[in-house]
Amino acid sequence: MNILVTGAGGQLGSELQALAKTEANLTFHFTDYPEVDITNADSLGELFKATAFAYCINCAAYTAVDKAEEEKEKCDAINVTGSQNLADLCKAHDVVLVHISTDFVFNGVTHLPLQENDLTSPLSHYGLSKLNGENAIRDTWEKHFIFRTSWLYSSYGANFVKTMIRLGETKDELSIIADQVGTPTYARDLAEVIVAVIKTKNTAYGLYHYSNEGVASWYDFAAAVFEYKSLSVVAKPIPTEEYPTPAKRPHFSVMDKTKFKKTFGIAIPHWRTSLKKCLEML
Repeated sequence: MNILVTGAGGQLGSELQALAKTEANLTFHFTDYPEVDITNADSLGELFKATAFAYCINCAAYTAVDKAEEEKEKCDAINVTGSQNLADLCKAHDVVLVHISTDFVFNGVTHLPLQENDLTSPLSHYGLSKLNGENAIRDTWEKHFIFRTSWLYSSYGANFVKTMIRLGETKDELSIIADQVGTPTYARDLAEVIVAVIKTKNTAYGLYHYSNEGVASWYDFAAAVFEYKSLSVVAKPIPTEEYPTPAKRPHFSVMDKTKFKKTFGIAIPHWRTSLKKCLEML
């Protein structure tokens, strides 16, 4: 079974590369920009013609949330046009598309776990671009799995966990936002979920929410990193207003994973358990 992975150099793509070494019956084709540019439909089409893929896992994305407010065209090219190109080609070649989206499609004004059919209302251009990418796929090709996830981190790439370790080792005190609440998600867990869905050849296509279990603020997340790494830095909780950013973030983006669990029957680890595993990898 041939599986195309775009954006393979990112956190999730890197975790999939690590997993691929243990999957003897799956043949992964890992690609990344500039070798493969998902915004270029012609070159992408040649790739699909050259190999008969069964699945395409799209890990490619513009994820610089604040920078997206200035680079809207570039953000849209990757998150919307790129998604459309992949959907078109997957439909033309009968390839199942696995796409990663985000909790940033919501505005965060609720305090109830977010379900797949809840109203979307992005606060940032990044969130809007990811929502438009979702819609492009859903309107084009029925054989898709879209997984919305949140607060992704990994032992690979740059992320919040690594930043907190670096700062925690050099600072006496750090101010961390405490009124934005969501769920940290270990990219390795998400990678394992994607591979498991592919291996079972599940055809329950559609939109799903996936994150680790539990709830945390960025302050809680940072405090756990400091605790597990035995760092003596003092974490000071602050409101969002004291750390303004170009892009607005949702205050509450905890996702309801009932649909995912009922459909796939896959147990989801608590975020603290997965954080410990990631720190061991580091």
